[in-house]
Amino acid sequence: MFLLIIIFITGSIVLFCLAVIPLVQEIIVSLEKKKEKTVAVEFDRLFYDKSPKEIIRLYFILPPLLGLLGLIIFKSIIVLVGGVLVGLFIPNLTLKMRNVQRRHKFNNQILNAIMILSSSLKGGLSLLQALEVVAEEMPPPLSQEIGLVVRENKMGVTLEDGLKHLNDRMQMEELTLVLNSIMVARGTGGDLTKVFSRLTTTIRDNRKLKDSIRTLTLQGKMQGTIMSVLPFLFVWWVMTFNRQHFDIMLQSELGRMLIFAAAALQIIGMVLIRKFSTVRI
Repeated sequence: MFLLIIIFITGSIVLFCLAVIPLVQEIIVSLEKKKEKTVAVEFDRLFYDKSPKEIIRLYFILPPLLGLLGLIIFKSIIVLVGGVLVGLFIPNLTLKMRNVQRRHKFNNQILNAIMILSSSLKGGLSLLQALEVVAEEMPPPLSQEIGLVVRENKMGVTLEDGLKHLNDRMQMEELTLVLNSIMVARGTGGDLTKVFSRLTTTIRDNRKLKDSIRTLTLQGKMQGTIMSVLPFLFVWWVMTFNRQHFDIMLQSELGRMLIFAAAALQIIGMVLIRKFSTVRI
């Protein structure tokens, strides 16, 4: 009788697995296809020529792998959950870091591109021809974005619309300034070479000002970071010598209120220091 029960339970488990596993596989494949489309769009925007399946594999491999490693090493469910969340976060972080690096590199190339445009216009080329020169002479990523503007123009998109598309893709302050100046000068018949000369001076002065502000506010940011970390280090240091040191605070209602007030004031202080040491221009 006991053997029949075991056979019945085993058979039920096998049938359940045979019914559930194809459904789970179908759900995973559907999720992979949806995620692959999203990542493919991001890859196209970054001009990244590799297959999105490389990143997609990370979405499905890293979470269980890091979760199991955390469970095996630390034997904690909390670490298991944390490992899964970190595994889900790493692929997105990879794409964001690549995007940030690309935007930073693009921003550093703007001044050189302006000088090439100005030299080309002085040589008698049209604005579109000058953009073609920039696409040929400059390295990626600026050459890729300007090349896309040129290709859009050849396919029938007006140059103004192509520049607007570039602005929408990059969304950078200095690029917006350059593109708006170009479109205003083309609309009013202004001299683009003079516009580019003024833009070069303006962008350089703006960057010098930002560097000066960053240097002047660095001390305040460091002080804020140190003052934010000190209370936690103090608590850790005291707890290593006497774990019951804060029991009198935790056991009374007044003590718990004081701890809550101290934590709230600490958070408010961190926010205010961060806000006071940030200058926007």
